[in-house]
Amino acid sequence: MNDQPSLLAAIHEEVRLHDHDPLWPSAFAAERDRLLSLLAGSFLEVQHIGSTAVPGLPAKPIIDLLGGVSSMAQAESLMDRICSSGYTTSAEFNATLTDRKWFMRWADGRRTHHLHVVVHHGAAWNERICFRDALRSQPDVASRYAALKSRLAEAHATDREAYTEAKSGFVRSVLALGASPPSGA
Repeated sequence: MNDQPSLLAAIHEEVRLHDHDPLWPSAFAAERDRLLSLLAGSFLEVQHIGSTAVPGLPAKPIIDLLGGVSSMAQAESLMDRICSSGYTTSAEFNATLTDRKWFMRWADGRRTHHLHVVVHHGAAWNERICFRDALRSQPDVASRYAALKSRLAEAHATDREAYTEAKSGFVRSVLALGASPPSGA
């Protein structure tokens, strides 16, 4: 069966936010466990990040996983195995990244998971965990972020990259306001 049309639909799907789904954490746990089983010993830790990891926050219904590895060389060495486990990626996009490798899992013409492979407790790891934790612990920050996301989803409904880039200033401001690295970092 040729899944190319479904993959293309997932790559080009519109930005649509959904109300928080209480099943998102269990969807994360199932995918984390699947990856840890298929790629045993590859990850030092896998965390749930992104808006689906924040109770009450609307989100695109895509589970974001943060996979911590010992080095970017290890991340590079895992790319084929990750792609053999149900993910796809863009070599061109990954070539522009220095701090992570990005993968997408999809089904029925829509994205279901994003996997970000980064150095465990490195800067990219710490920033993503700190931002998630700030949203979880500060309802006013989460509320402002939800309002921003809603405005941006309307403004950039057909441009996922513009939507993501437009959120970056807010993310940087939250991190600058004192989100501290997780314990053990």
